[in-house]
Amino acid sequence: MTALSQLQPQALWQWFEQICAIPHPSKHEHALSEHIQAWAKDKQLELVEDKVGNLIIKKPATPGMENRKVVALQAHIDMVPQKNSDKVHDFEKDAIEPYIDGEWVKATGTTLGADNGIGMASALAILGSDDIPHGPLEVLLTIDEEAGMTGAFGLEAGYLDAEILINTDSEQEGEIYMGCAGGADGEITLPISWQAPAADSQTLNLTIAGLRGGHSGVDIHLGRGNANKLLARFLFDNALTLGLELSHFQGGSLRNAIPREATATLNVSAAKLAELQKAVTEYENLLKQELSITEPNLALTLVETSNATQVISTEAQTSLVNLMHACPNGVVRMSDEIEGVTETSLNLGVITTGEDKVTLLCLIRSLMDSGRENVEGHLSALSQLAGAKIAFSGTYPGWKPDNSSPVMALVRETYDSIYNKEPVIMVIHAGLECGLFKKPYPEMDMVSIGPTIRFPHSPDEKVLIETVGQYYQLLLAVLERIPEKG
Repeated sequence: MTALSQLQPQALWQWFEQICAIPHPSKHEHALSEHIQAWAKDKQLELVEDKVGNLIIKKPATPGMENRKVVALQAHIDMVPQKNSDKVHDFEKDAIEPYIDGEWVKATGTTLGADNGIGMASALAILGSDDIPHGPLEVLLTIDEEAGMTGAFGLEAGYLDAEILINTDSEQEGEIYMGCAGGADGEITLPISWQAPAADSQTLNLTIAGLRGGHSGVDIHLGRGNANKLLARFLFDNALTLGLELSHFQGGSLRNAIPREATATLNVSAAKLAELQKAVTEYENLLKQELSITEPNLALTLVETSNATQVISTEAQTSLVNLMHACPNGVVRMSDEIEGVTETSLNLGVITTGEDKVTLLCLIRSLMDSGRENVEGHLSALSQLAGAKIAFSGTYPGWKPDNSSPVMALVRETYDSIYNKEPVIMVIHAGLECGLFKKPYPEMDMVSIGPTIRFPHSPDEKVLIETVGQYYQLLLAVLERIPEKG
């Protein structure tokens, strides 16, 4: 497929190449799961698939290390399915197309799935090895992490014997993660009614595209444009003065990815068409000035489309435009305790138009439950003012940092001994599954490490090749140094 399998460490990259070849978007991981299960059975490894579809694979200790503490390596099977608009790709059927670009591995027009495919590949490579020293080992592969953490929510006590869990879902080499944000999904539904369009109007699609997008947690502080918010801003500024009639709004595709594209279908009178075209050009120029560094490829297009037979009623359109424009988005508060880390944020990820309603999907993240609850209050108040309904779901806890964690100290000391420098101890503004694992396994000592991955949850996703080897070297060294059972 590519030259990936020739990279070092070879066993890891060979596994990652296999992972890329088998479709595994969230909620459609069955083919990859079956492939892994067949391999584990062939290797005569102990294998269990739990009630929700998580895989637990166990491997005995290498000779002489039987009395070490049991360690679980953890990754999630699924990947975020995002592609460029001009890329023909069915994530449920088509393989990811990875390629080497200098120091990086990228994918052709889609997300790469290094999040969390590299971590999964590292765990499977260790399971398949004959020469890596380790104590009793368990590998936990969870399902549906990116679309609701169904696997982590469904994990029950009794499946794992591990005292230590190493999560492999971090995305910066040289950093050890010992805490993460919790979160919740917010779904706002605004009822709409319809009316006939003005007799002398024509229908056009106004699209904003070319935005960088990215992970709604780790990239939220970078000031990238949110396609939904930018298009709503144009409508708020121009719909009334230009007499625009809105019949459809569609933006974003995942609540945990910063939306890269959005389209509004508009009716405008012939007399106002030139003004609309001028307003679009001026707005595009304005955004290119405001976002010149973060969004160099931003573009607005206005093209004719088939005539709409109905448009959203004037009253409903006003409520909708106000709601979209007023909806908070981005960083709400930076952490006082941890410099440079976002404490609370919100991503207006998806907007869709149905027969009788428009739906806005948001993802709230916070290191503090009170921060999440505060944002939920803002959204509830805004929804009430707009005449909309709101529902919150999928609430998951954060992973509270433990400064006295023995495994964190072990990883830090091991890193220092290998690279002669101390790693950075961090808390990540993203939803690692560790917080959920604390419910069935409250005494488990956990840490998270990984290679350097840039722009996850977007087609620009890439993983730095050198750091994959560094991460793997650290992981193997930690496994060799795991202490004996008490």
